[in-house]
Amino acid sequence: MVYALGMGVRSLLQRHRSTLLIAGVALLLVLWIASGVVGREPPVIEARQESPVPTVAVRVSKAEPIRRLVTLQGEVLPDQQVTVRAETEGGLVETPVPLGESVVAGTVIARIAMDDRKARLRRAEAAVQGREADFRAAEELAEKGYQAQLQVDSARAELEAARAELESVRLDIEHTRVKAPIAGVLNHRSAEVGDYLSVGAAVAQIVENNPLKAVVQVPQHSIHRIQPGQMANLEFGNGLVREGTIRHVSARADTQTRTFRVEIEVPNPERILPSGISVQVRIPVEEVMAHRISPALVTLDPDGRLGIKILENADRVAFHPIDPVRADSDGLWVDELPETVRIITVGQGFVNEGDRVQSRPEDAGPVQ
Repeated sequence: MVYALGMGVRSLLQRHRSTLLIAGVALLLVLWIASGVVGREPPVIEARQESPVPTVAVRVSKAEPIRRLVTLQGEVLPDQQVTVRAETEGGLVETPVPLGESVVAGTVIARIAMDDRKARLRRAEAAVQGREADFRAAEELAEKGYQAQLQVDSARAELEAARAELESVRLDIEHTRVKAPIAGVLNHRSAEVGDYLSVGAAVAQIVENNPLKAVVQVPQHSIHRIQPGQMANLEFGNGLVREGTIRHVSARADTQTRTFRVEIEVPNPERILPSGISVQVRIPVEEVMAHRISPALVTLDPDGRLGIKILENADRVAFHPIDPVRADSDGLWVDELPETVRIITVGQGFVNEGDRVQSRPEDAGPVQ
């Protein structure tokens, strides 16, 4: 019986041999894993480190009183520019004034040939003498009752006609001497000796450069700041600098450009400054409180507004719009800022509005 029981167990083990083998392997695997965990401390999960706060350099700026400048580009025109024209016809026989020479009003700048004008003058003078004799005779006869008053009136009319003809000839002779109508410089000659001139033909051009007239176009948003009598600083295209006075402000804008013509008078007694060159005009207007900054600090916000980055409370970056007042060798002057402001001068390109930063004075060395 014992033998039979042993054989039964042996037979059962042989039938489930593979199942028992799998179970044994699984048990060993569990024990191996447990041996690696038991007795060890649980792993420590490190907290995520925040990005370091950037450092920027700042400068404390205080607003200063300064004059706003309206800066414009324009051109320089002569005070007067006259084309001298012939008032009688004939050949041009003389041009006594060289080009570029200064003249006064009344200077003879050209002569036209006399031709038969002297003969016409003698004929007109003789006609006047004859008509005067006829008139005196008619008056004497009328006083003695030998002639009617109507004949006296007729003789008087003929005398006046003869005198008018004489005056016409004399004026024609005077017109053969072409004169400068204004003082200035003989700038251009339109006819040369030998040319035949008809009435109205151009002979020469006289240009008066004292004073000069600087002409600029002022935008409609600035015209309310410009008034006659204001002083202006002018820098000419040849580098010379002068002061002038606004003498005319147009009452109506140009319909194409919506700008206003403004004329500035510039004294030029020695006529050193030429006309026809370009000019930059700076007109000081109202006084404002402004900050001086470097143009390199100016940036644009998403809406296209000019501004700079400043630090507000808690060292938060803020974008502040600005209004340029003037530019000079010291930098750019702007307003629309608080009276005292902390301006980011180094590192502004690496921070955005709303960022928290660390700040240091701009003269404390380079930003790390």
